[in-house]
Amino acid sequence: MDLKSMQAFIHLANSMHFGKSAEALHLSPSTLSRMIQRLEQDVGTKLLQRDNRSVALTAAGQKFLTFSLQQVDNWQQLKLGLTEHKTQLEGKLAIYCSVTAAYSHLPRILDTFRLAHPQIEIALITGDAAQAIEKVQEGEVDVAIAACPDNLSTRLKFYSLAEIPLTIVAPTIHCAVQQQLKGAIIPWSDLPYILPEHGPARRRINSWFRQMHIKTPNIYAKVNGHEALVSMVALGCGVGIVPDVVVENSPVRDRVQIVKSDKLLESFDLGVVCLKKRFQDPLISAFLSGLE
Repeated sequence: MDLKSMQAFIHLANSMHFGKSAEALHLSPSTLSRMIQRLEQDVGTKLLQRDNRSVALTAAGQKFLTFSLQQVDNWQQLKLGLTEHKTQLEGKLAIYCSVTAAYSHLPRILDTFRLAHPQIEIALITGDAAQAIEKVQEGEVDVAIAACPDNLSTRLKFYSLAEIPLTIVAPTIHCAVQQQLKGAIIPWSDLPYILPEHGPARRRINSWFRQMHIKTPNIYAKVNGHEALVSMVALGCGVGIVPDVVVENSPVRDRVQIVKSDKLLESFDLGVVCLKKRFQDPLISAFLSGLE
């Protein structure tokens, strides 16, 4: 019974989906299935009830999950104790953030961090900002730059970096959307909207729709990633609502314009997030200390 198999089991117990866990762990579903089967052989009983549609923990699986979490935590504590005596920290720190955050907020943090800890390797992963919290919770990365959730899990620690306003943007090129915006009164209910698929920004946009009495918004598209959203607006596909920092750092910022509305969009708090049980890990602690 090895640590990697227990970590895979923990991930699967959280996702309840072989395909998602296999992809996140960079394994094939068949490899993950064999790992779970070997664990079941080692403990001598079924840990999971599974069929073509679902996965569920058995009573033994619940107990084994508690055991696995303890073992992984003990391993992290052991590594912490073994590295405390070192004068120079070494290892790899996995960081997740959006492409925009990699331009706007991460450089300053990493410049300071690398000066203090040149032996630590940085593994930077970029993607949809709305997935940042999930990446941390599932153990795929050590820390992430993310919007603070409306209901922050007790498993997480959040360190604020900045308050980020949301901005309404429209295309500057000649197109049907631009024509709709030229009148004295903007037909908000008729405009085609390009929206983020999910995340804190989407919830604030939905609140803004209610304030504007837009019961059924004309949604042109839902996309993953604010950067792609701004690009679609620049191409004349519709109106978008995005963090203003994304617009400021967009390569197509000259092809979009800011549109004002009667109702303000609620801003959100951007910061660094990590698992609460890991914030004293030497590498994570060193990274977080640079935020102060």
